[in-house]
Amino acid sequence: MIRQASYVSASPIAELSPELARDWGLLAGPNERSMRRRVGWVWGLLFFNVMTYAVATTNLIPLPSQVGKLLPESAVGVALLLILTANKRLLVRPNIYLILVTAMCLCAAMMSFRGYFGLGSMIRWSRYALFVGALWLTTPWWGRRDLMILQFQRRALMVVMVTVIVGVAFSPTKAFGAAGGGRLGGIIWPIQPTQVAHYAAMLVGMTVVLWLAGVSRSRWTGFVLAGAFGVLILTHSRAALIAMLAGILAGGLSLFLSRKRVRRAVVVTILVVGIGALSFSPLITKWFARGENSQDLSSLTGRTNAWSALLAQPRTETNAILGYGLSNDSINGLSIDSSWLATYQDQGLVGDVLQGLVLISLLIAALISPRGPGKAVALFLVVYLAVESFTQTGLGQPSADFLDLAVAMSLLMPPLLAAR
Repeated sequence: MIRQASYVSASPIAELSPELARDWGLLAGPNERSMRRRVGWVWGLLFFNVMTYAVATTNLIPLPSQVGKLLPESAVGVALLLILTANKRLLVRPNIYLILVTAMCLCAAMMSFRGYFGLGSMIRWSRYALFVGALWLTTPWWGRRDLMILQFQRRALMVVMVTVIVGVAFSPTKAFGAAGGGRLGGIIWPIQPTQVAHYAAMLVGMTVVLWLAGVSRSRWTGFVLAGAFGVLILTHSRAALIAMLAGILAGGLSLFLSRKRVRRAVVVTILVVGIGALSFSPLITKWFARGENSQDLSSLTGRTNAWSALLAQPRTETNAILGYGLSNDSINGLSIDSSWLATYQDQGLVGDVLQGLVLISLLIAALISPRGPGKAVALFLVVYLAVESFTQTGLGQPSADFLDLAVAMSLLMPPLLAAR
């Protein structure tokens, strides 16, 4: 039986219930370390689950396609079993994000079992349900003052960046030829350049916002930023860069009045950007053009072709409202590359409405939250994903975007406390 966790807002005189602290690993000492380690592994497995194996001849460690796909798909089952050992009482903390995501999951079940996309649609929905269930069981550790979930997410992103950089060191030709066009991709674990750009932009953005908030003071902060930003530039992803800058601006503005460091950073950034734009304008223009002609730019690198095909597809009123069930986010062999249109294809207008409510509710929750690093990082995540959603998929099914929004929600929740 799932039971709702009780909590009140953090206050100096509130005390942890010893029973809850013991069950949820909130006490310092061996129990805390053991529980933290288990939750960290769970988060890492959920992160691995959304790292889809891309079959390519450039893979540094070639695996049979079935094995490569089975490894991340099975990770969610292992994560669910492991979190059950940490949350034995099946306690959860209700929040608007997971309530809306659960509603999306239930709506997706209606059409996924109708058989429009065959057995694959039912398998995708089962993974969706397991993923959401595992997230629910991690909620007792959301809202911690030490930003534990955010730390786990950043560590996972750092591991991905290390694998990408090591791949470049071993075989630059394969790393930059993973998707053609000289864009950097992952070859130790095959990751498409657009996904590598997402991971790099997330790591850079969160690290910058934490530094502005005065939280990230490690001597390694500069190395992390330099490495991740270098990877982002080498992926030649315009969408990720623009979304990252918009997210950093939103997160920084929330700290502008309370942090002198932020005000100084704004002045320095304006000067650097102004000088850089004048000095390196040809190079910047070339990077953004990415060797494409005017037709490619006007069609958003072919995205509008897939969007036109999707919108021109005949559909019944039921399919328009509820979609066709979970698919692989493609149509006629073309990647949809838009969270809104991909969700419309899979879950109809209902899915798009719920997806919009997720972003709006998290944005409102972030805006009304007290100033601090949690609010700033949450604003960065929500704004980044809102901007990126127009040219990338990920908000309608378990993905890296799903985990990013879960991190945002974990930062906006109050610490779990029990009244005396």
